[in-house]
Amino acid sequence: MESTDAPRTNKALEGFDKLPNSAFVRVDTVAALRNCSRATTWRHAKQGLIPAPRKLSAGITAWNVGELRAAMAGGQ
Repeated sequence: MESTDAPRTNKALEGFDKLPNSAFVRVDTVAALRNCSRATTWRHAKQGLIPAPRKLSAGITAWNVGELRAAMAGGQ
């Protein structure tokens, strides 16, 4: 199973460093940044260990890139 996750992880992180702080990313990118599963990412958001995602529309929830960068720089 590890080999099937690797391409998705690499794809999710492509271009992250070039995104402006005002951009938003989905759960796969956040999970790849934190090297954890999607379920753990949601759990960490609920526990306040990472910034809360924002509901952008009916089926779209995403994290703000600037908030993620600040949290990672602060050791979260």
